[in-house]
Amino acid sequence: MKSSRNCLLWNLRVSLVLLVVLFGATNARAQDPLPSWNDGPAKQAILAFVKDTTEKSSPKYVEPADRIATFDQDGTLWTEHPLYAQGMFALTRVAEMAPKHPEWKQKEPFKSVLAGDHAAMGKFTEGDWMQIVAATHAGMSTEVFQGLVSDWLAKAKAPRFDRPFTDLIFQPMLEVMQYLRANGFRTYIVTGGGQEFVRTYSEKVYGVPPEQVVGSSIVTTYDNKSGKPVLMREPKVFFIDDGPGKAIGINLFIGKRPYAAFGNTAGDAQMLEWTQAGDGARLEMLVLHDDAKREYAYGPAVNLPDTHVGTFSEALLTEATKNAWVVISMKNDWKRIFKFDQ
Repeated sequence: MKSSRNCLLWNLRVSLVLLVVLFGATNARAQDPLPSWNDGPAKQAILAFVKDTTEKSSPKYVEPADRIATFDQDGTLWTEHPLYAQGMFALTRVAEMAPKHPEWKQKEPFKSVLAGDHAAMGKFTEGDWMQIVAATHAGMSTEVFQGLVSDWLAKAKAPRFDRPFTDLIFQPMLEVMQYLRANGFRTYIVTGGGQEFVRTYSEKVYGVPPEQVVGSSIVTTYDNKSGKPVLMREPKVFFIDDGPGKAIGINLFIGKRPYAAFGNTAGDAQMLEWTQAGDGARLEMLVLHDDAKREYAYGPAVNLPDTHVGTFSEALLTEATKNAWVVISMKNDWKRIFKFDQ
């Protein structure tokens, strides 16, 4: 009887130890706000920044009303290769609209698009893309345009991954946005892409409401000829939210300097500079695409192939080093890149 009782007590002790170990492991995972990040300087920089800016005892404490973080989108929050999603949308629109524009078969840049000449499209200038955007994004109301975007996103698949573009969101960056919001930060998307394009899905995909999206835009006019007011999109540029335009756009549309900024190209440098120039704790981070196996690898900064789509230049790396901006290595800092990764 005594032996049986001892055996029972032993089994109970073992069970309790196992429960404690399992509970501890589960609790540790639950407490980690960035589970898709490997431990390292990048992850620690984020955790330290949030601690410094949200603990009232910290000399770097930031009032909740001033807690603002800005994020570039293409290449920072989702995949931008082999072409920006909005570029893919525009090319699809050219093909759809072509029957009503027979002249496009002989007119560049539309001729190259319709011929599927990827070599020629790879050399398109900013002016070429502006012609395509003017033809495919304007001449309609904002509601009609956003309906076209929503319909396209529901059907379009990204090359290589054969998944919807909205599946190619970087899970580690999504966790950063959620972590910041959980600590009183407002997260803004500040993108060189089209403002109305991104607003179509920003809340559903990123948890960022449309009013917190700052992007490039075309001229919009008010029209009430039919008795029903609409905002019409005109084929003219209103604002380019890229390079210096990002700092200007932040001031125009947000009205406060961010405490944290995230980007991935030279087009984001001024946003990071503007952020760093403020007082108190600041966080500036750049995503480096160096994982060809799980996503893509490109950029002369690390002796990888150059690209006209989101290149990380040597000059940007030099500036990042000089200013102590944190460079995020996809390969080394992220346990997984997409939510669907195992």
